Amino acid sequence: MVLAAMTHSETDFLKFAIDSEVLRFGEFTLKSGRVSPYFFDAGLFNTGRQIATLGHFYAALLAEREPEPFMLYGPAYKGIPLATATAAALSEQHNRDVAFAFNRKEAKDHGEGGEVIGAPLRGRVVIIDDVITAGLSVEESVRIIRAAGAEPAAVAIALDREEKMTTSEHSAVAEVETQFDLPVHAIAHFSTLVSYLGNESNLARYVPAMTAYRSQYGAKTSC
Repeated sequence: MVLAAMTHSETDFLKFAIDSEVLRFGEFTLKSGRVSPYFFDAGLFNTGRQIATLGHFYAALLAEREPEPFMLYGPAYKGIPLATATAAALSEQHNRDVAFAFNRKEAKDHGEGGEVIGAPLRGRVVIIDDVITAGLSVEESVRIIRAAGAEPAAVAIALDREEKMTTSEHSAVAEVETQFDLPVHAIAHFSTLVSYLGNESNLARYVPAMTAYRSQYGAKTSC
């Protein structure tokens, strides 16, 4: 079955993530030690239909935000299926045949060798990942792309948590945009998620915890 072409819709994506049980609600202790009322893990998109649908959401976002030619780079490990599915969706739904590559966690010294698998890193490169938490993955990706003589052009993520970092009042997204002078494109945002929950009778009960979390950890809007 071929999926119909999608437009970039935050609420459609949020419904998809919730229905897929990738976006869940409750009490979750994060690596930072914060107790979050929600948890998003793109690694739980783990069926063919789910990853294909996810790729279509990323493709719609990039078709809208990146009119100039680019290739995709997916940092290991979660970025690998994201880059693959998005490249396929860009070809199928938007008639854009986009090259893609990803890295190994450890460089290989035999066979084809090297740190990067897939197409050579050339021209404008969009980094694709699920979220930005501390910006370390983006920093490593920028290093790899620049070392190949290519140009980091943007970062695409599924969800902008709009949450301040443990070391800053600003969000990780804002820090990345400032530090690397890169636009960050997100399929959905925390603020939209709160609004979406409030409009769904079976999900509205989560809104008080979400708004309390935002009051405590919400980031400043600019860096």
